[in-house]
Amino acid sequence: MSIAAALLVGGLTLAGCAEDAAPPSGSGSSSESTDEAPAPKVGLAFDAIGEGDKSFNDAAVAGLEQAIDEFGVESQKVTPNADGSDRAELLSQLAEQGFNPVFAVGFAYDEVIAEVAADFPDTTFAQIDGSNTAGDGSSKGPNHTGLLFAEEQGSFLAGAAAALKSETGHVGFVGGVQIGLIEKFEAGFTAGATEVNPDIIVDVQYLSPAGDFSGFNDPAKGQIVAQGMYDGGADIVYAAAGGSGTGVFQAAAASQALAIGVDSDQYNTVGDPALQAVIMTSMLKRVDVAVFEFISSFIDGSVEGGTDIVYDLSVDGVGLATSGGQIDDIQDAIDTYKQGIIRGEIEVPTTP
Repeated sequence: MSIAAALLVGGLTLAGCAEDAAPPSGSGSSSESTDEAPAPKVGLAFDAIGEGDKSFNDAAVAGLEQAIDEFGVESQKVTPNADGSDRAELLSQLAEQGFNPVFAVGFAYDEVIAEVAADFPDTTFAQIDGSNTAGDGSSKGPNHTGLLFAEEQGSFLAGAAAALKSETGHVGFVGGVQIGLIEKFEAGFTAGATEVNPDIIVDVQYLSPAGDFSGFNDPAKGQIVAQGMYDGGADIVYAAAGGSGTGVFQAAAASQALAIGVDSDQYNTVGDPALQAVIMTSMLKRVDVAVFEFISSFIDGSVEGGTDIVYDLSVDGVGLATSGGQIDDIQDAIDTYKQGIIRGEIEVPTTP
């Protein structure tokens, strides 16, 4: 089933994860369309860290690059400054320069995107990890679409895989920042692990508290925290920590243990054979597909604003990567759990 058939809903869903960058200039990576109708100019405003995180942001780039290849769209990518104070300015500048649609990557745009969308009613905004329903229950606007993911479902499969592969009956979870979105990863992971082994030990630690987003870009701290888990007996650690996940992989390599990546297929993106060898699987969050399919819908005129599109297991919006072959021997069991979730036989929690 195509992810384009994802369930459209209007309900509230919590949202996901800043590096200095110049404001948009109107130029950037681009490609001209050969169609009679001009290809759209797509703006992409990154979450923390920006391009090159080998995870969340890079998944959005992959979707954009597919649209450039297939549709000839022009594009501009921008990254907020270190404290994120220019997020509204970046979105506004993209809209002013004619980029349409404009993607805001991450829940951190929640505080500004509704106002910007109201200022530019003729521009279509899509927000990754940001519901169209604001915290006060109001809509962020008829020209805003939330692109949301069932992270808890994919993380359940990651937890099940960890429990099935663990030789010590002891696994760990490293979260980047302790916020509702990342707690969905924790809740699903713990539920999956205990579904397989009710007696399994699951260590949980976050790298920074809510409001401090350094936990998404602190590989050194990620390594220290994960090393403590490995030293304490865990043999598999799941990193839902953005750029900090590299540190978890380094700790796994040093401990001759295993790790689970997140968002992208980090076996293929980590860029280091020593780290690649310890990545058992990754919980895929198909941001790439969400971006590409939204651009495709924009081009064919089928975008529905004022609502959310939810990407869950039923449309393969989340799942586990199989690169490296380390979960091949448990794939049948993973598929059984997946189908149980899809059929509603397994209810996955969204809070710890």
